[in-house]
Amino acid sequence: MLYVYAYDLLENTSKVIKRIPDNECAVKGICGLNSYCTFSTQKQVCLCLPGSDYVNAEDTHAGCQMNIIPNGCSKDDTYYNIMGDLENVWWLLKQPVSPLLTLTNKEDCRDSCLNDCNCGAARYTENEEKCARYSLPLMFGRKAWDNEEPSVTFIKIAKRRNTSTGLDDVHQTVINKKEFRGVPLTVFVAIVSGLIIFILVFVSIIFRCLVGRNRMIWRSKELALADEIGPRSFSYRELYEATEGYKEEVGKGAFGTVFRGTLPSTGRLVAVKRLERVVEDGDREFQTEMKVIGRTHHRNLVKLLGYCNEGSNRLLVYEFMTNGSLADLIFKADQDRPHWKERLRIALDVARGISYLHEDCETHIIHCDIKPQNILMDDHWTAKISDFGVSKLLMPTQTRTFTGVRGTRGYLAPEWYNNVPITVKTDVYSFGIVLLEILCCRKSMELEADKDEVILSEWVNSCYLAGELEKLTLDEDVNMVEFEKAVKVGLWCIQIDPALRPSMKNVIIMLEGCGEISSPLRP
Repeated sequence: MLYVYAYDLLENTSKVIKRIPDNECAVKGICGLNSYCTFSTQKQVCLCLPGSDYVNAEDTHAGCQMNIIPNGCSKDDTYYNIMGDLENVWWLLKQPVSPLLTLTNKEDCRDSCLNDCNCGAARYTENEEKCARYSLPLMFGRKAWDNEEPSVTFIKIAKRRNTSTGLDDVHQTVINKKEFRGVPLTVFVAIVSGLIIFILVFVSIIFRCLVGRNRMIWRSKELALADEIGPRSFSYRELYEATEGYKEEVGKGAFGTVFRGTLPSTGRLVAVKRLERVVEDGDREFQTEMKVIGRTHHRNLVKLLGYCNEGSNRLLVYEFMTNGSLADLIFKADQDRPHWKERLRIALDVARGISYLHEDCETHIIHCDIKPQNILMDDHWTAKISDFGVSKLLMPTQTRTFTGVRGTRGYLAPEWYNNVPITVKTDVYSFGIVLLEILCCRKSMELEADKDEVILSEWVNSCYLAGELEKLTLDEDVNMVEFEKAVKVGLWCIQIDPALRPSMKNVIIMLEGCGEISSPLRP
């Protein structure tokens, strides 16, 4: 936007005499993805597409994201698609996903997109009778000027089916209306029947209250006991003896060293991590966080068995993982690296573990240190996330928090260095780097590589833009369609703007091959 000012020498004041362009909505990109620019009460505003909400409600220019990703080409019938419409909105769009169609009415244009699993939106121009179909997200939208030809944009919106009946919302509503028409013919019979049922239920409740009183008391005790079940508190001497004086070192990280040990009481093999660079949070906060993390239960998380919080000593006790870390697995010699299908399965294992921490725990957890060294392999080569020593808990009302820099250089999201609140999207960024490492079986930075290949994320992005992804593959059995989708997911995860990164739940959906993935912006 360009402003021309005039300066009044007598009054010593200035004022705007011209603005280029006159309409703020003419500025390309003033509104983000999946939103369009219009005017309301003489003020420019950005509005979301049907079926989407603002990425950041406090910054409506940041764009919008779909509430539910359209079903696409997936055969999963949990969701069904409908088409929303926008009148007279213009877009500066990319190339259509299919050739331009000549159709005589907008209904045919709408149905052609609804029935095409690769189509996310369609735009019909009435004067030209042309139908162009596109994939989401849409960008650079604005309300049409008065002198521009009329058009309508159709947006594909996903809806959840009624799981109890298998019907969509519209059909279920029709059935419900029919049911409500069946009003009893005799009101008197209904009233008498209701009174009898009320008396029987009342007597039953009184009886159950008397009989079940003791049962409720015992149940309360059981729940109280269950709340206390969590990681055990160990003394420093117990762990010193279990590790034979911290004799066998099995790993070392930025925040501590891991030792192999055996619990004398049970003979169980454990991994004991001695934290060395932890902010002094205080005894109460440290114990609270360890108990919350200890109650997490997921097949892709290493179980935290206990902790030590004695004096200045901070130690964590985990179940021992016999097959080492993901770093040991993917950074080996070429002939020992896992095949494509195995690498994709491992990436999904890691994504599911992070998604559980972000969305399914009663207290949401930001791991803060996702990297291959903290992803361990069990007896069956299932990937499990470990090392919650620097994790951050979010209160139920929190979506972001302030904290000092935690994690490992090379996997840290940019917001760590900008003194802004962190969110679960910091873990999404770290996962994006790890995903690219899994796909290419090399570290995120290789100083000995060719100049253009030193930084993995830049090399991957260059290969993607050049259509040369085969340079990144390591074996002949790679499914290039799946490989390209996984690369696009990784590039979306490492976007500089956290709002552009997908949630881990959407990452899982995309890695499983459900729905189309739009081309990522340049990281």
